[in-house]
Amino acid sequence: MATRIEHRQRRSADGGPAASWWPDVLGPALASSVLVVVTMWASGGGLHGLGSLAAGVTSVGRLTGLVSADLLLIQVLLMARVPVLERAYGQDRLAGWHRRIGFTSFTLMLAHLVLITVGYAQTLHLSLLRQAWELVANYPGMLLAAVGTAALVLVTVTSIRAARRRLRYESWHLLHLYAYLGVGLVLPHQLWTGADFLAAPLARLYWWSAYGGCAGVVLACRLGLPAWRTLRHRIEVDHVVAEAPGVYSIHLRGRRLQQLPVRAGQFFQWRFLSGPGWSRAHPYSLSAPPGPDRLRITVKAHGDGGRAVAGLRPGTRAVIEGPYGRLTAERRTARRVTMIAAGVGVTPLRALLEELPYAAGEATLLYRAGTEPEVLFRDELDDLAATRGVRVRYLVGARAEDGSWLPAGWSSALDELVPGVRQHDVFVCGPDAWMQAVARAARQAGVRADRIHLECFAW
Repeated sequence: MATRIEHRQRRSADGGPAASWWPDVLGPALASSVLVVVTMWASGGGLHGLGSLAAGVTSVGRLTGLVSADLLLIQVLLMARVPVLERAYGQDRLAGWHRRIGFTSFTLMLAHLVLITVGYAQTLHLSLLRQAWELVANYPGMLLAAVGTAALVLVTVTSIRAARRRLRYESWHLLHLYAYLGVGLVLPHQLWTGADFLAAPLARLYWWSAYGGCAGVVLACRLGLPAWRTLRHRIEVDHVVAEAPGVYSIHLRGRRLQQLPVRAGQFFQWRFLSGPGWSRAHPYSLSAPPGPDRLRITVKAHGDGGRAVAGLRPGTRAVIEGPYGRLTAERRTARRVTMIAAGVGVTPLRALLEELPYAAGEATLLYRAGTEPEVLFRDELDDLAATRGVRVRYLVGARAEDGSWLPAGWSSALDELVPGVRQHDVFVCGPDAWMQAVARAARQAGVRADRIHLECFAW
């Protein structure tokens, strides 16, 4: 087993299959789609319309609408959970691009609405309010587009960080699904009234293909693949164990789990068919390496989904979506590794420590916890220290007021806690702000950026 893992890691470090070529081509491919849209606008008379004020405003409005629609499709694809993209980039990077592209698309959509209304109003000599009403009431598909726009406005507003902090995860997740409704309702007006669609068969082919391909990918990756894996592996709860105050491990059993393409360090989106709220998925990492018929996740009882796990009964079926995440052995490039965890963030790192090959003294775990009872898996971690030579150091204490990743009163730099850490791979998991503090400390200790591995799960 160790030989296979080492071989896979060498191939990843040498640029083999695990080091996917997607990062080199995806960016140019997405930029090319925007270039194609601009080219079709120009070849369809977009530049000629710039000769007068009214026609120019309308023409620029068409362009902003087309680019907005293209970016909207890219945004949906980035979060369609396409396996090859997840492996190449990781969900945290995809989510960051999704947010930036999403806000850009939204801004261009608003510009499209304003410019088209102004341009039409000047051409037809109508007031802006009258022209806006005429567009919605009398143009084919525009009423649907108005509803779709309202859905996209709702999604965008609730995606602003200040708004997200005021919402429960479950509420935000439900509201975010309206993005699919918005995309679907906006489509008809483009195809029925857009000049770039009505007069150009090639443009119609491009946009129909783009919308159809995007819908197909979403259906396959968000519905089809999860449904197939759920039915095939029939994962259900075996038993639940209390690990610490408010933290529970769910032990699961299933069929042919050795054929499930999951690694230690990854996570699934879980739905437990235990009653109300089952339709809302929650991301939980594996806290032990996957077995041929067993899985284990460990969950902090936070939010409706987290609190419900304590009452799961044996035999409760689980719907799975995934696996996701790049916090795996394939990221490893150095012989020595340092794992740094906080709270329940130790779960994927604990699984990695069991799966990774290393000699005694080559692996270190720094585990940050507020109090001794909050330390998870102490017996298991102590066993790994005794049997495999993992250097385990528990960093227990109250949170420092200066934003340090260490407890109050600790002033040691990372390279003092782990001598020679600059030559290590550093895997980090915990709260997002805390992980960023650890990453800064690792860089200050001389660790190369490509050897600092973390994933953010903030919604």
